[in-house]
Parts: sequence; C-alpha cells; structure tokens
Amino acid sequence: MCRWAAYVGEPIFIEDIVSRPGHSLIHQSQCATMCHTAINADGFGVAWYGERPEPGLYRDVMPAWSDPNLRSLTETVKSGLFLAHVRASTGSATSRNNCHPFRHGRWSFMHNGQIGGYDGFRRAGEMMIPDSLYPERRGATDSEALFLVAMAEGMEADPKCALERATARFETLARERGAAPYMRLTAAFSDGVRLYAVRYASDDHAPSLYHRWSDTRRGRAVVSEPLEVDESDWQEVPPGSFCTFEGKRVSIEPFEPALMPVA
Repeated sequence: MCRWAAYVGEPIFIEDIVSRPGHSLIHQSQCATMCHTAINADGFGVAWYGERPEPGLYRDVMPAWSDPNLRSLTETVKSGLFLAHVRASTGSATSRNNCHPFRHGRWSFMHNGQIGGYDGFRRAGEMMIPDSLYPERRGATDSEALFLVAMAEGMEADPKCALERATARFETLARERGAAPYMRLTAAFSDGVRLYAVRYASDDHAPSLYHRWSDTRRGRAVVSEPLEVDESDWQEVPPGSFCTFEGKRVSIEPFEPALMPVA
C-alpha cells in the first residue's frame, strides 16, 4: 500500500504538507502507521497547479526521504492545490512511469490500494482503455489504467459517476478473473479547481483517509494518515464515500460502483 497527501486552499509552500509536519508524507515513506507496509520506498511524485491549467509534475524512483531535489522543490514552490504520493509497489516495476500522480491534460490522479489479481487479467484491463486515450498509457500499473478508464467514462463531465463506472468495471474483472481483495481504493484527483477524494473497498478494509481544515493556512489537507499526532480535529472519511473539496466547502456522497457483466 502507498501513502499520499493532497491540499486545496490558499497557496502554501508544498513542504508545509510534504516534509515539515511531524508525521509528514516524507516521514510516512519511512514509518507509515496505518497500512500493512511501513516503508514506502518505490518512488514518489508531486503534481501541483500554478498559473497554467495543466499541473506541473515531478516523479522519481528514489525513496522520497533521500531525494534532495524533492526537498528543494517543496521548499520553494507555492501552490493552492497539489497532490503528493509515496509508493509501495503491489507488483509492477519500480519505474518513473509507474510513480503517481498521473496526469492527463488538466487532470491529475493518485491512488492507494489494489485491484485483486490484476496481473492475471492485465490484458483485459488494458483493452478497456479506448484507442483515443491509450497513447497516454505510460506505465504498467492498475492505478493508471483505472484513471484512464475513468477519463473515458466521462471524468470531465461527472467525476463521481465516471470513477464509479470505471471502478465497477475493474472490480467485475477482479471477481471473475482475479483474487480477493477485489478492490481497495483511496484516490485523490483534481481538475485544477476542485480536489476530489474517494474511499472504497469490496471488503471491510478500505484504506485509511482523513481530512482537516486549517484556519492558519486557510486550506484543507486530505491525507492517508494525520500529519500531526497532537491535532485532534482530523476527520475520518467513512468507507464508501466520494468527497469534493472546494475552498472550505466539503461535500461527501455515497460511492457505490454497480458491478456489471464484462463485455
């Protein structure tokens, strides 16, 4: 399992989420406490929004704690919307193209979880990516495939329903050709205006997800694990939830993928 953190609000230095807190994302890359894998050393990435609609993207295969370029970037870049991820591979190779976040146009996407037995039906999963989007397929992860299928299902018009349909398609394949747990999913993604997050699983073990508004920063952090142990106002996102964060506003709706026959 991976760990990730995202932020939306008034612009702050990226380090205020990624490296400065006591249990920052970089700290979690060495010592995560709410997942099976305490070490998340199979690469990292940051996507941030600035003056242009498309996000900037920096990814590498080094452990997050050992890359001086990451520290330099987070110390000097300010953003009002960014996503950061540290990776623990569930099977695919450690390569830059397999590091999250993924980007398509103005959209960015990162994922923690797994699609059970994906290696056994990888070809069928790839076939769900339409020809128009397949050139965007850079790596080999189930996460990137899920993102591109969600884009094909209408992410631009309706992010929640698009991701529900994409999740349902992959979970159906996992139930027919893969292995349990069929789907475990926490994801954060953005169009550069709003931040979206989802927490879902086909069993009772959805990966952890929290959020917190800071009056000091005038922004909201959305994270796999709380960033400070002495902050008591972190709110846990219930399993089976789709969240929209825009400014101080939070909307949480049921996330209910409807399983379907495989075409």
